[in-house]
Parts: sequence; structure tokens; C-alpha cells
Amino acid sequence: MSTRTHRAEIGVIGGSGFYELLTGAEHIEVTTPYGEPSHPLAVGDVGGRRVAFLPRHGADHRFPPHRINYRANLWALRSLGVRRILAPCAVGSLRPELGPGSLVVPDQIVDRTSGRIQTYYDTGAVHVPFADPYCQEGRTAVLKSASSLGAEAHDGGTMVVVEGPRFSSRAESQWYAAAGWSLINMTGHPEAVLARELALCYTAVALVTDHDAGVQQGESVDQETVFRVFRANIDRLRDVIVGAARLLPEDRTCPCATALEGLSLPFELP
Repeated sequence: MSTRTHRAEIGVIGGSGFYELLTGAEHIEVTTPYGEPSHPLAVGDVGGRRVAFLPRHGADHRFPPHRINYRANLWALRSLGVRRILAPCAVGSLRPELGPGSLVVPDQIVDRTSGRIQTYYDTGAVHVPFADPYCQEGRTAVLKSASSLGAEAHDGGTMVVVEGPRFSSRAESQWYAAAGWSLINMTGHPEAVLARELALCYTAVALVTDHDAGVQQGESVDQETVFRVFRANIDRLRDVIVGAARLLPEDRTCPCATALEGLSLPFELP
């Protein structure tokens, strides 16, 4: 189906347990040079803004973190006109003060994955800046949205992304905490860097579901706990995302928009 008549300006990529955002949306199948995205994109209106929603793992959670077609997902969103992305995700906490149910808007990321395709540019010299991986305009909108709803959101923190699908050993969890990192996740990379390679604004919105394996001796994390805590907080998270979509500036003045300036790309972007 042609994407020209099905446009959106904001994309929302839902994480574990976040499978639906829009009611009465139109579902659009988009093909990409990198294969099929995780699910047809749902496009609809949120507060007067056109939003495209994509469940990261598929609507039935069929794709584990290491099997998600991240390149197809980001390309499909851009092909519909999306230039800003809000990316809610489930995370483990590496800090005692960030307990289950906490909302965090990270400002840094560390990649500990292995074997994932993490670039569109396999030829030529295309080196995108990534010092600040998340969009400041997006982060500001999320923090303002949370504040307006009385939902505390922690400003800043480093999210380490691991390969999965297994959870960390206790030693690994303690190692990440000792490094000063705040959150642990399995899907934030390469999603963030691929968004930057397409000059998209990308903002992670992290919901803490557990304390990983090493904050307190004897603690550990399991899948049922992650899903249960996420379900218990999904309405609050959805409200924050919807509010942030309304608050995002229409014009992009952030560095994300100019990330590809001066670079010679080996192909034309959608």
C-alpha cells in the first residue's frame, strides 16, 4: 500500500506489554528494503497530532529482543513521515532508589549487545554523532507530560542494553551497577542509533519493573514479574506518552534533525 496517503509525524514504539495505543486507528502494511516491520503500523490522531504506533515485539510478543527487525521498524516509521519517536520500554533498575513502578527518562546509553545489525550504512564513510543519544526536545516533553499528570519521572540516567533474552547473572548486574549505570534493558540498542542514522528524534521512556539481579543479595528477576509490574502501570505510562505527543514542538530545532548534514549517504532516505 502506498505510504503517501497515510502520513504521521510522531511514532510510538511500544515495548513489552505495551501493544496498543490508538483506538479507531487504520492499520497500514509497510514494506521496507530490510524486510517486514514487527507489525502493521496503526495510524491515528492524538490531540490533533498524527501518530503511528508500532509494537516492538509484535502484537503477540512473537519477536524476542535479539530477533526484532529494528532496521525495518525504524525505516517503516520514517517512510510514513515520522520524524519524532517516543519509545516506552520495560527496564530493570540498578539503583535502590529506582524501585518497581518508577518512570525514568534516560539521557545516556551503553551497548553491551553482540551480533545485532546496528547500522544502515555498510558502504562509504557515514559516521553519525551519537554523544547524546536521546532527543532533548523529546525528553523535555515527556518530563512535562509526567509532571502535569502528577506522575513523577526521574530526569536522566544511563541505560545499559544487553543481548538477552536471558536476564543478567548477579555478578553482571553488580558490575553494571558499580559502573554507575542506572537501568538495564534488552531493546534500546540498536533502536536508538538506527533512529539517529535516519535523523529521527528518539526518546526512551523507561518503566522500572524490577531490581535486576544484583542490587540486593537474594533478589532476582523473572519474566512473570516483569509483565505483571508493567501491566499494573500501563495506564499511567500510556497517559504520559499521549501527553508527550501533544507537547512535542511541531518544528524540530534539535541536533537530531541535522545529524546527517555534510554526510554523503549511499542511498536516498524515504
